[in-house]
Amino acid sequence: MGIKLYYTTVTASRTVKSQQAEMMRILESKSIQYELIDISVGVEVRDEMRNKAGKPAAVAPQLFNEDQYCGDYDMFAEAVEADSVQQFLKLA
Repeated sequence: MGIKLYYTTVTASRTVKSQQAEMMRILESKSIQYELIDISVGVEVRDEMRNKAGKPAAVAPQLFNEDQYCGDYDMFAEAVEADSVQQFLKLA
């Protein structure tokens, strides 16, 4: 599967929870299939996300097309606003 959403099931942050939920809702509303990858299962997964994003302090949620970094929530929200989600996810 191409699109990967790195997220976390362990967070006290309401902001992170709502961002993740909104990203999933928008992807589903656009019929874009994606794979969920939970970074809370281990530091290896979190570090993998950070390495692929090229950001040592990256936090969930983060989107990728395979191993190609697409962006974080703010970047995704901008793409939704501009109606360019397909391009943002490198699908078009």
